[in-house]
Amino acid sequence: QVHVEESGGGLVQAGGSLRLSCAASGRTFRSYATGWFRQAPGKEREFVAAISWSGDNTDIADSVKGRFTISRDNAKNMVYLQMNSLKPEDTAVYYCGARPMVHGSIIVHKYDYWGQGTQVTVSS
Repeated sequence: QVHVEESGGGLVQAGGSLRLSCAASGRTFRSYATGWFRQAPGKEREFVAAISWSGDNTDIADSVKGRFTISRDNAKNMVYLQMNSLKPEDTAVYYCGARPMVHGSIIVHKYDYWGQGTQVTVSS
């Protein structure tokens, strides 16, 4: 079992950057694939990016491809989401999910553990 906690959100102007962090507890975190999802008010939670437990494989949503990058540091039990060229439509609460599988998934309910989320607001 793992516990995950997101941080790094905030208010940024359009075109700016933020790096979100997902800190995980548990010695077996390196055996968990991890994903970032986001949820805007009135909308369903949507896939943003996922990374395999080794970090060798990543998947990025088309809406953020070329702007967002996912990475992980298993020695520190950390997963990161680097967000560049932010747009107002990126405004949402961002969540980190973990699942005890080799690869991540674009499907929300495939993840077993979630953090409380971190708010990202992009002003125009």
